[in-house]
Amino acid sequence: MQAFIIRRLLIALPVTLLITLIMFVIINLAPGDPIDMFVGQQGLKPDEIERLRADLGLNEPVYVRYVKWLGQLFEGNLGYSYLDNQPVIHRLAERLVPTLSLMIFVILLSHVVALPIGVLSAVRQYSWLDYLATGIAFFGVSFPNFFAGLVAIYVFSLSLGWLPTGGLETMGAGFSVADRLYHLLLPGMVLAFREMGVLVRYTRSSMLDVIRQDYVRTARAAGLSEWSVTFRHALRNALLPLITMLGLMIPRLFAGVVIIEQIFQWPGMGRLAIEAILSRDYPVLMGLTLSSAVAVLVGNLLADVLYAMADPRIRLSGKR
Repeated sequence: MQAFIIRRLLIALPVTLLITLIMFVIINLAPGDPIDMFVGQQGLKPDEIERLRADLGLNEPVYVRYVKWLGQLFEGNLGYSYLDNQPVIHRLAERLVPTLSLMIFVILLSHVVALPIGVLSAVRQYSWLDYLATGIAFFGVSFPNFFAGLVAIYVFSLSLGWLPTGGLETMGAGFSVADRLYHLLLPGMVLAFREMGVLVRYTRSSMLDVIRQDYVRTARAAGLSEWSVTFRHALRNALLPLITMLGLMIPRLFAGVVIIEQIFQWPGMGRLAIEAILSRDYPVLMGLTLSSAVAVLVGNLLADVLYAMADPRIRLSGKR
């Protein structure tokens, strides 16, 4: 297992550097730069503009700036924000916990709800439960997150008054787990709605493949209960493709939180990304890019490890 993880990390390192290089070039070659924002807000003179551009290093070639950024990265420094001159790593750290709490909540909620529904949908194929679960799953997959968020705010916050419209906590109330969950529930459910639809469909399809196998028929013929056959024998093998889906879920969630956090005023990395894009804050954007790339690669590594743990036939020390 240890050799497998080390090998995966060695592969992930050059991939991460390539991602940062591509994003650095795209960000810095886009029309305009942070100076345009300062000029519009402060009315700087041409000589002041050039001096400010030189101070920020924006007058240097792109490859020189990337090498300097890479050198800072290896020193554990992601640079300073152009907007408020704070260290980028500090700005990311203060937004990381809200985003991680939202993503973990979505992953847990979607799996706890979708897996049993997908299993029952496969076991009761072509029943009313199967048709209902399939219809809801297709609806969830096709419903855009931004529209679902607006509908959820209108129904559950404005009309029924059950949940807050947004924010991280009740103003002036201080931190409490119950209050944080109270604010987390609505954006978490909206973001999990699509993931539930995907998981229900994959769970149903995977279970249908497994329950037709000979060893499942043999388990039934041996007199085992239907519960034991389904959840102790069939579900274990049906989970293998679903573990792969876990690695694919993380990049989808990173993309989804950008919209959801903006709609629900959730102070996470998604909102920070919108702020950095609007202000052309290159160091913050590169810090977010690096964080996203690392999260996706870690998610894929986690999926590989779980896949190997679920299927003992996989030899981690060999080639895959």
